[in-house]
Amino acid sequence: MGTHRRPRQRAKGGGRARTAATITLAGAATATGLGGTTVHADPQPTAAQVRAKVDKLYQEAEVATEKYNGAKEKADAAEGRLEDLRDEAARKEDRLNSAREALGSVAAAQYRSGGLDPALQLALSSDPGRYLDGAAFAERAGSRQQAEVGRVRKELRGIEQLRGAARVEAASLKSRRAELKRHRETVTGKLEKARRLLSRLTTEDRADVGDRASRSAPGPREGLSPSSQAPNSRAAAAVAYAYQKLGSPYVWGATGPNAFDCSGLTQAAYRAAGISLPRTTYAQIDTGRRVARSELLPGDLVFFYSGISHVGIYVGDGRMIHAPNPSAPVRVAPVDEMPFAGAARVA
Repeated sequence: MGTHRRPRQRAKGGGRARTAATITLAGAATATGLGGTTVHADPQPTAAQVRAKVDKLYQEAEVATEKYNGAKEKADAAEGRLEDLRDEAARKEDRLNSAREALGSVAAAQYRSGGLDPALQLALSSDPGRYLDGAAFAERAGSRQQAEVGRVRKELRGIEQLRGAARVEAASLKSRRAELKRHRETVTGKLEKARRLLSRLTTEDRADVGDRASRSAPGPREGLSPSSQAPNSRAAAAVAYAYQKLGSPYVWGATGPNAFDCSGLTQAAYRAAGISLPRTTYAQIDTGRRVARSELLPGDLVFFYSGISHVGIYVGDGRMIHAPNPSAPVRVAPVDEMPFAGAARVA
């Protein structure tokens, strides 16, 4: 007699339990995302955080800008030296051609005189006196030929030396141009990143980034006398030039007359005053003599940050005129709005 088993009964609510479990697991998967990692939306930075990041990017861009300016100055100098070498080589080529022509004339004259033995020529000559005069001339012509040969050799040596120097200068120029490209890419990358960050701000907050520098400063000319305390006429002229450029846009690498970066503005101001300044902040600080902050007079150059990456022109009463960054034009600002690094009196 066979054994009979009672069929297993399905637990009540089993389907509903499995459905609930499936929903729970699906919810857990949604919450954790792929790989079991909890997914959180990145918190949006506050306007203050964006402004701080933008300020840092602008400062880093300015460091790269000054490096670009220095590399460009060296590239321009190398290009000028290379052009001078090429000009000198061309002049030597002209002198070489003249020497070769002179040497050819001497050689042709000797060839036309014939190749007879001098004793035989004397014996056959119908006018021995005239022949002897001709022989003396030929001797002198030989000396002249030697001189012309020496001249040709000298010009050839000079040309070869110039070509060697030109090759060295061309290699230097190529290196400088590669350096320029690197710094240019760094600057444009920083500025583009700052632009993208600013685009996330409201119009009001974006305006605030550019306006902060002037909030503690007076209006463009309020309470300020550009030249009354300047130590001399040249310093006064530089300050006056800076005042004339208030509102001009900041453009990295620009030296005026309608746009400037920070060292471009100071260089242009003193150029207008008859004084030639180097192109970069870290070279300008070594021009003239250093002065303490407590001794500042209008016209002094004031420098900022540990890497000497920013400069302005002091105008008195704790204020300067400077080209801040792409978010703000040339303007008046307090000297203490950035980390002070030093000052120099160049006039």
